[in-house]
Amino acid sequence: MKRVILPIALLVTFATAGEQFAMSDADRAMYKEMLENNPADIYVEEGGELFEENLGGEEALAKFLGVSEKELPKYIAGFPRYIKKLGNVVGIDQVLQAMEVEQGKEKTKLKSEKMFSMLAYVKSLANDEIPNIDLSEPHEKASYDLGKKTFETARGGRGLSCLSCHSKDIIGQVLRTQPLPDLGEAGAGATWPAYRMTKSSLRTLQRRFQGCMKNALLKVIPIGSKEMVGLEVYVTKLAQDKKKAIAIPGLKR
Repeated sequence: MKRVILPIALLVTFATAGEQFAMSDADRAMYKEMLENNPADIYVEEGGELFEENLGGEEALAKFLGVSEKELPKYIAGFPRYIKKLGNVVGIDQVLQAMEVEQGKEKTKLKSEKMFSMLAYVKSLANDEIPNIDLSEPHEKASYDLGKKTFETARGGRGLSCLSCHSKDIIGQVLRTQPLPDLGEAGAGATWPAYRMTKSSLRTLQRRFQGCMKNALLKVIPIGSKEMVGLEVYVTKLAQDKKKAIAIPGLKR
């Protein structure tokens, strides 16, 4: 694989950052407080109410997926996954949309706060489970491969990719006051949706991908696209390989 050469401006940012803290003292104090009282808990609770009222809750979800309610937590931990009745590898949010269509309701937009809340609630049902992406399933392996390719492919005028900030030789450097993480070790695929302190709102993993793309001046890939779902499969597998348990909602700076 050809290594991406980072732009000079980006390298200067790394070089001058030194051992700079990722947060100010005030930010760290706020983060510590939010760990005990995550504002996103409200969104998750609201998502549970919306899910129950609009779609029928866990019983309806289990029926749609063809599993028992007892099996739901482990099954949810395998998302994004191939759903035969939808003919594709999809995220939980896309399953919720399909349920809405099946029940004759208007589809909730994937990028809406309502969907973020419902997605967070449903994924929280799998809390403490280890993700279980199944690469022996051909469709999921193809999605993983597409996600890996998307992760590693340089795009845009700056020639950046996800790998530009998350390769082994870059991890730990500081960019825009934040240390660049190992996404597997950080459990990124297991801790979104999360409350973002800098945005004061609940965000999903795919929405976070979009934010990174925008910051890097890349063309933003749509939520729910094959490439975006593939990225989520790939990053979730990284968390799985590190045996990081699902913990929703997460808390991110």
